[in-house]
Amino acid sequence: MPRRLPPAAPRGVVFDNDGLLLDTEEAWTRAEDVLWARRGLTFTVEQKLRLIGSSGTVLQRSLEVLLGEPEGSGPALVDELHELVMEEALKPISPRPGALALIAVLQEAGLPMAVASNSPRVFLDRVLGGAGLNGASSPFAATVAGDEVANYKPAPDIYLEACARLGIAPADAVAFEDSPPGVAAAAAAGIHVVGIPYIADGELPGADAVATALDDPAVLALFGA
Repeated sequence: MPRRLPPAAPRGVVFDNDGLLLDTEEAWTRAEDVLWARRGLTFTVEQKLRLIGSSGTVLQRSLEVLLGEPEGSGPALVDELHELVMEEALKPISPRPGALALIAVLQEAGLPMAVASNSPRVFLDRVLGGAGLNGASSPFAATVAGDEVANYKPAPDIYLEACARLGIAPADAVAFEDSPPGVAAAAAAGIHVVGIPYIADGELPGADAVATALDDPAVLALFGA
């Protein structure tokens, strides 16, 4: 796939949430640990890598296979996992390294920002609120949750909707993602996508650029900082 060049003058920025903007992956991992432990199993890093960024039927089937549960049990497993993670999300959630610094740069530049998350609205609002990034003081002009579009990532729906809510063309935006499904979604929407692996040295095929953190000098240079 040919790489998309960054827009010469970006008109907006779209962030993934889980593991990119906020460190909610810690909450998901604690919930996954409990889900596995209830079945006498141990949750592994390899299994975590398989689940990052998954939603919908992909997540359902992955849970069935990884937990050794019968086909068709996926929806119930997802419901159980979501119940666990909603409890974990009541605990403090920290921004990812460089997130607040980049947000400050974008605010100074007057660039509108959106969040595009595969997570359901109730979870997204809870964790953004816990991090002080929701409500009247939110730096985001729009947020889009996975249960508000027809198709989850890796389909482009969430990113297309985020750009529409910002009132910009996808080609004029920059997206930040930490998972292969998220990168695929932003790329399919026609957005220049910068990958920030959640797990060091993690592969993000299809990303137009890869950086170590949201305040990486190469990232800040995209916005003239």
